[in-house]
Amino acid sequence: MRRPSYADDPLKAWPIVKWAGGKTELVDDLLAEMPEKIGTYVEPFAGGAALFFALASDKKPRFARAQLNDRNAELIAAYRAVRDQLDALVEKLGTYKYDKDLYYKVRDVETRELTDVERGARLLYLNKTCFNGLWRENSKGRNNVPFGTYTNPKIVDPDGLKRASRALAWVRLTTLDFEAACEGLGPSDFAYFDPPYVPVSKTASFTAYSANGFSRADQERLVDLLLALKKRKVRAMLSNANTPETRELYKKLRTKEVSARRSINSDKTKRGAAGELVVMNY
Repeated sequence: MRRPSYADDPLKAWPIVKWAGGKTELVDDLLAEMPEKIGTYVEPFAGGAALFFALASDKKPRFARAQLNDRNAELIAAYRAVRDQLDALVEKLGTYKYDKDLYYKVRDVETRELTDVERGARLLYLNKTCFNGLWRENSKGRNNVPFGTYTNPKIVDPDGLKRASRALAWVRLTTLDFEAACEGLGPSDFAYFDPPYVPVSKTASFTAYSANGFSRADQERLVDLLLALKKRKVRAMLSNANTPETRELYKKLRTKEVSARRSINSDKTKRGAAGELVVMNY
């Protein structure tokens, strides 16, 4: 899916962060499988929220209400800052510059006492200037991605942030477990799951978007949740790596094989088209 210029569509909003497993390339495939009318739309693993921004930018939005959830508290703080304190966030971002020493100084800041604006500006700055746009946390919840090499990276994008702020205006933002994020959903609602993927190989097991990680037991718990939602007549869609293990996990549900370009990998030769599995419980 080509990202148009701002001039192409003055109301369009896009993800404001580059996130491992982002769905920009899959949006059209996902939209084609979704219902036209939705009560509450939920993303229990929001990440870059590409599908949400596509839906929110539609001239006739499909959902009446929306919730973005992610266990990464820094990401949700950034979304709150974009939604509620846009001007202050843009001003704070304007104080940062592309500088290696500053990058590591900002990366090592303890965030627990920071405001949403400070946390949001920090995350966006690190995301724009880190290696390959990757966000990764160690077991202590600290970002450990090295400085990236770019030519004049765009740290502040006021127009893009304004568009995202407009899309997020009435969105509920939470940091719940994915099961808790789906409590209370009913037959008119829809959940889209974009979890850390089942590893495609023993050397491709990155699941550290946050300190919580994502285990095999979590993958199985997610399968059970989609089946439980089906019994409650709550429609749900999920994306995951197209592997034998994934196909076995979701063999009781409808699946569709698609291809998406992946740009986040430490080895440039391994970036490119990747097989993905779209799972639906309806």
